[in-house]
Parts: sequence; C-alpha cells; structure tokens
Amino acid sequence: MPAPHGPRRARIAFSDSAAKQLDALTSEAELHALDRALVVISVDPDAGELLPGDSTGPRLRQYVDDVERVRLVYWVTALKTVVVVAFIEV
Repeated sequence: MPAPHGPRRARIAFSDSAAKQLDALTSEAELHALDRALVVISVDPDAGELLPGDSTGPRLRQYVDDVERVRLVYWVTALKTVVVVAFIEV
C-alpha cells in the first residue's frame, strides 16, 4: 500500500515585474531567504496578512519574515492552487 501524501502545495507563479526582481537577486543568502518564504506560502497561501483594498481586483496579501528579512506581496487564485507573487523584497 503506498504511503499517504502530505498536503498539496500551491504552485508559485511570478508576474513579469516579480520575475525581473527575481533576476536581480545575486547573493546566495537572498535566494535562500526567498526560497524559505516561498515554501511558507506554498504550504499555507493564507499565511500572509490581507492588505487593505476593495473587492474589484484580487485580494492582495503580504507575507513578511522579519528573521530572513523577506517581504512578498501576492494574491491567491479562486481555487487556491496557484499563488502569484506580485512583489519581492529581500
């Protein structure tokens, strides 16, 4: 009998502007910090706090890790299977 799988992780997709920010990261420490933050939101897309806004567009969330000094602004699709990162700050 196969072992049971853990919870499904959300797939991460980057907007064009976030992809450019990602390309600008050069240090291993920054990439490692970003990887850790992405794992957090892939496991729990609701980990970040909701940002103020109206309901006409996607509800933006912000995840901040003060230890790793990472900030991600993202939204979660209706199916909660894809987290789209809109802003990266390391």
